[in-house]
Amino acid sequence: MTEMVHGLAPARTSDPVLPRWWRTIDKLTMSCILGLFGIGLLLGLAASPPLAARNGLPPFHYVERQAMFGGAAMVVMLLVSMMGPKAVRRLAVVGFALSFVALVCLPFLGTDFGKGAIRWYSLGFVSFQPSEFLKPGFVVLAAWLMAAATERDGPPGKLWSFGLMVIIVTMLALQPDFGQAALVLFSWGVMYFVAGAPMTLLAVLASVVVVSGTFAYEHSEHFARRINGFLSPEVDPRTQLGYATNAIREGGFFGVGVGEGEVKWSLPDAHTDFIIAVAAEEYGLILVMLIIALYAFIVVGSLVRLIGERDPFIRLAGTGLACSFGVQAMINMGVAVRLLPAKGMTLPFVSYGGSSLIAGGIAVGMLLAMTRTRPQGRMGEILGARER
Repeated sequence: MTEMVHGLAPARTSDPVLPRWWRTIDKLTMSCILGLFGIGLLLGLAASPPLAARNGLPPFHYVERQAMFGGAAMVVMLLVSMMGPKAVRRLAVVGFALSFVALVCLPFLGTDFGKGAIRWYSLGFVSFQPSEFLKPGFVVLAAWLMAAATERDGPPGKLWSFGLMVIIVTMLALQPDFGQAALVLFSWGVMYFVAGAPMTLLAVLASVVVVSGTFAYEHSEHFARRINGFLSPEVDPRTQLGYATNAIREGGFFGVGVGEGEVKWSLPDAHTDFIIAVAAEEYGLILVMLIIALYAFIVVGSLVRLIGERDPFIRLAGTGLACSFGVQAMINMGVAVRLLPAKGMTLPFVSYGGSSLIAGGIAVGMLLAMTRTRPQGRMGEILGARER
């Protein structure tokens, strides 16, 4: 019984924090994150000077800001990854509460920056998007509630997490920000599935999503315009999707050459939502496949490490964070190649954006904290030892 509670591998509590962190951290995931950030800086050098010139700023203004925010994000990621699960949970609850209040006040104090959706707070020298910080906090909080529901005499955590998810998705859809709403819904659905949700209930939820999407299409001009543009057989070459599609086609396998791309002069969001088009045009399919491989290593590697995790809270939170991270990348790249409707979502750690980089650092730091090797050993190791 003692082995089941405390495990087979003794905890070395006397170790200093940094050596213990280095021994237990998922080094592959951390290396992939650093690689994505490096690629983001490389692509920023190509994509942002035209925008800086249009705005009358120094050529590398946006690259310098990306390096500054990205460096801060890396520091945040490392600090959060050193936390234990309980500390991560406390951070998530506090972060979620603050982000939720900011989301509630957004219609009154926020701005749309001329994009038709009030999603940001502008502080003059910097702006931030509350939903970016809300996502990791919600995932960890929902995982805590679902895990608590599995305990004897535990609260109805699954029901509470469902109600919380509905409130958040509704608030995001009213901005409108259907991309972030879909991401929150997907993250909750994945965790609910891992927590043991019946397939019939998931089918009912999928039907509700379809009905809600139909309602939004009929009553939201913003949503209908994006769906119609996606379903149209012809792509207007003067739109952002038209420029991005042509750039990806021109890039081919090896690209047109460093600095030789043209799409960055036409796309206003070449450094953010359509950064993958710049990568495809100048560096070709090779760099795009490398970027996809880095995201795949992060998501799959994290899920593999979580398979043997005994704590349901850690398993659920880690799964939600990993899947949310991967799906956001998939949505961004899917939009650029017209596999998905336009969403206005950044490519994690590659696109320019202060709030997305810092929020991404927090989210991945939480993921690294959840996937650290636990000194008590994995369930499979314990069961194998008991059989021997």
